[in-house]
Amino acid sequence: MLYRMITVVGGLVFVIILFALIWFFCKKFLEHHGVTDQIKDRAMVLATWTFAGISVGLVFAVVGAFVLGPWAFYRTLRGHGVDISDGAAVWWGLGIVVASLGITAIGFFGFLMLVGAY
Repeated sequence: MLYRMITVVGGLVFVIILFALIWFFCKKFLEHHGVTDQIKDRAMVLATWTFAGISVGLVFAVVGAFVLGPWAFYRTLRGHGVDISDGAAVWWGLGIVVASLGITAIGFFGFLMLVGAY
């Protein structure tokens, strides 16, 4: 039972890490494209909607996260007035989703191996 509790708490920690990674990558994206006004708030909005897209995509099918995450990133980015083409925005969104999920998955599987659950 203790391992189950540790795994659940570890899973929740990694959900927080996933959101933090998405926020960090969104902030770096906005800085890279010259956005300086209210960058933390804009990154939070962008990360929240991207995270929501990933979450809904993971519920329906794991592959859905790689469709809905970039789409949510693109749709939210359109509202921020960043000068970037639509195709580039989708590809940037996909890159942020893949990098965030990849880093989190590697860390989580390492955690599961550490506690002996994998």
